[in-house]
Amino acid sequence: MSTPSVASLPIRRLTLRDLHACADLSEDRGWPREEHKWGLLLSAGQGYGVDDPDGGLVTACVVTEYGPQERPVLGAIGMVLVAERHARRGIGRRLMRHVLDEMGTTPLTLHATPYGRPLYEELGFKVTGRAEMLRGHFVPDGTVSEVATRAATAEDLPGILRLDHEVFGADRTHVLTRLPAFADQLRVAEAEGRLIGYAAAWPNMDTHVVGPLIARDTATAKALIASLADHTDRPLRTDIDVRHEGLLDWAKQHGLASVAFNAVMTYGIADLPGDWSRRFAPLTVAAG
Repeated sequence: MSTPSVASLPIRRLTLRDLHACADLSEDRGWPREEHKWGLLLSAGQGYGVDDPDGGLVTACVVTEYGPQERPVLGAIGMVLVAERHARRGIGRRLMRHVLDEMGTTPLTLHATPYGRPLYEELGFKVTGRAEMLRGHFVPDGTVSEVATRAATAEDLPGILRLDHEVFGADRTHVLTRLPAFADQLRVAEAEGRLIGYAAAWPNMDTHVVGPLIARDTATAKALIASLADHTDRPLRTDIDVRHEGLLDWAKQHGLASVAFNAVMTYGIADLPGDWSRRFAPLTVAAG
């Protein structure tokens, strides 16, 4: 019996049972395994992939939808990967076309590396912004922020959800309610008894990723990052919208270095919903 062509293998939906296969695929392409992040994405979103007859996955990606379940207002595509042994055969393009068909009229967004951007442009995605990845050990300068921050409690969750919906422009309840278990830290900023920002730091390999980062202004964003850094010995990593020049300059002055730039792309909408001026960093570039 002849072995079927990889190009003809069916695309199926992935589940948490595929977590290790997804991590193996990441490792195959030289990415960290990131099993913790894969677990969140596969539980809060919908994975798509193709099984390799020889074991593992040929390709995979995850879509995280936001808004009403029956009519999402935004879908974030991430972790688009093709095994090295099957690269450059159009498999990633086929997977993406399948996802576009599955999502129908739902607007989409993704963060594209320079390597992946040409494919997404071919499929109709447009560049609407840029994000800069920073990484490093945060070095405090002894300055005491005037913005009050503290660890979040269960009572803060409704306020976090309200603020996030207002700033992000879509309901992310099904993702954010997972943050207390997913993140090592979840902190809020307050002014006059009112919630003005929040941020999480979650473990990813040897770093703590800062995200989401929602804040009233740059001073509040700085206070939240500094407070997260004060409670970890790990390097921090985050992806900041390049329009927030003040925060980027401040972070670099405090030990974080530029690692890479990604293009923020959209499909079916001219720009992302919500208020970018208060949206400083995503939960993860894979989920928006």
